[in-house]
Amino acid sequence: MSPSSRPDAGSDARLRVALLGSTGSIGRQAVDVLEAHADRFRVVALATGSNAEELQRQAVRLRPAVVALAAEASTPELPTGTARVGGADALVELATRDDVDLVIVGTGGVVSLEPTLAALRARKPVATANKETLVAGGHLVMREARALAAQRAASDSSDALASPLAWLRPIDSEHSAIWQCLAGERSGTIARLLLTASGGPFLDTPADEFAAITPERALRHPTWRMGAKITIDSATLANKGLEVIEAHWLYDVEYDAIDVVVHPQSVVHSAVQFVDGSLKAQLGTPDMRLPIQYALTHPDRLPSPAAAPDLIAAASLHFRAPDETRFPALRIARDAGRTGSRATAALIAADEVAVARFLEGSLDFPGIPRLLEAAVRRFGEAADQAPDLPALVQLDREVRAAFASGPVAVA
Repeated sequence: MSPSSRPDAGSDARLRVALLGSTGSIGRQAVDVLEAHADRFRVVALATGSNAEELQRQAVRLRPAVVALAAEASTPELPTGTARVGGADALVELATRDDVDLVIVGTGGVVSLEPTLAALRARKPVATANKETLVAGGHLVMREARALAAQRAASDSSDALASPLAWLRPIDSEHSAIWQCLAGERSGTIARLLLTASGGPFLDTPADEFAAITPERALRHPTWRMGAKITIDSATLANKGLEVIEAHWLYDVEYDAIDVVVHPQSVVHSAVQFVDGSLKAQLGTPDMRLPIQYALTHPDRLPSPAAAPDLIAAASLHFRAPDETRFPALRIARDAGRTGSRATAALIAADEVAVARFLEGSLDFPGIPRLLEAAVRRFGEAADQAPDLPALVQLDREVRAAFASGPVAVA
């Protein structure tokens, strides 16, 4: 959806945006992109959990119509014309407002699944960096995105919104890379997807040293600057396992046709192999503002604050297979994906608990994949592998409660 395609675009034809999770790492970089293209975008709504000070600064800069803040957070002084909403349905309220054209989801957790579904049902494209949206609820959200795309394609197959990826737009650099590689390609031509992984800070660390890894060491990512949760996920390769599941849903590709390739330089963000043997890759610097901007401006490309990669300076690019013996989280995630959505929902809830416990010191580094496997075995192997939203929310609570403390053993 471009600004000019809005049916009610009057004198102000800018695309109206709701940004959920505006004060986190993705949210702040999304603000950079939105401000850089203020002639194309107008921020209508901002939401965050508890960072009232940063939300206030953003409200002064962007002048949204409304902000949402967790009920327990103090109310910041807001600029004239900006209202505050609260309550359990605040994110849904913001995502479905009549004056919102596109929703950016930068929040973590299963809490973002309901507003994502609500936005799609209100016929609003969603640009998402939220992993739970697809890992736990891929069977729900992609059904909505594909139905919307089919409706557009029925009237005009060349419509930019005649693709599910125009309705659920991936922000993760790897999935953005695949999306860009597929531009102009016909369906049915994909042979394999290749998701690249930096390998994290412990790529060559012997496994017998993993138990001594501290949070401080694990948070020193060699190429990316990200939030704590995704940085630890990168160190365990759990993030790549979650991305395999996301890729399965986004691109409708079987798990056996999705590979992970370790690429420490983080220049090649992912690639697609086609049935004729051709390999198409997307290259870029490690800067999340580029995939964020692509999700917002699709199908257009605009100048970006991200620097272009310098292949001469890079000199050489290296690739290798991941070691799933030393990094079992990748295998655990792939197996959960093959089992079904209940298993993957248990997996991602457990991952948030495991990372939090590692950061607070109640779980060692090898304990993270142990907890993931224990959660999938205990909660993920029931018969219903396509749970509805209430069942997913309840499952999330049960997994968190079961592994919030105490030793972790795989049965």
